[in-house]
Amino acid sequence: MKGHDQEHVKVAAENRKARHDYFIDETYEAGIALTGTEVKSIRSGRASLRDSYAEVLGGEAFLNNMHISPYEKGSCFNHDPKRRRRLLLHKREIKRLLGMTTQKGYTLIPLRLYFKKGKVKVEIGLARGKKLYDKRRDLARRDAQREIARALAGRQREG
Repeated sequence: MKGHDQEHVKVAAENRKARHDYFIDETYEAGIALTGTEVKSIRSGRASLRDSYAEVLGGEAFLNNMHISPYEKGSCFNHDPKRRRRLLLHKREIKRLLGMTTQKGYTLIPLRLYFKKGKVKVEIGLARGKKLYDKRRDLARRDAQREIARALAGRQREG
């Protein structure tokens, strides 16, 4: 019975640079309106979230600049690789995101694209930009953690 409780999630694309460039305060899961050839391209791992962002326009949320390569066998039914795609969110979530992005200097960044129960989902992060010194501090902290882990691993091998 345990296997049925866990949701099967297959990550198709990840925006690794987002956590380096932004503080992620909240995350939201959104569906995404796609054509058939886009889903097939994502399934074959031909999607990129680099330089993409989300915005709220006219009461709807959109994902801009996400690149999905055209499907090789799609012929005339292929899509524009960087077209604007609609995000499927609840109205209250859209209103909250609109309020946060217009007032407090937040932006919406897609963190990862994945399949959940056969549907394509995108994880959106409500993000604040990091300054250069914040990035340096994070790198120094990560390096320190790595050194501690190495020292502990070396000690365990000796003892």
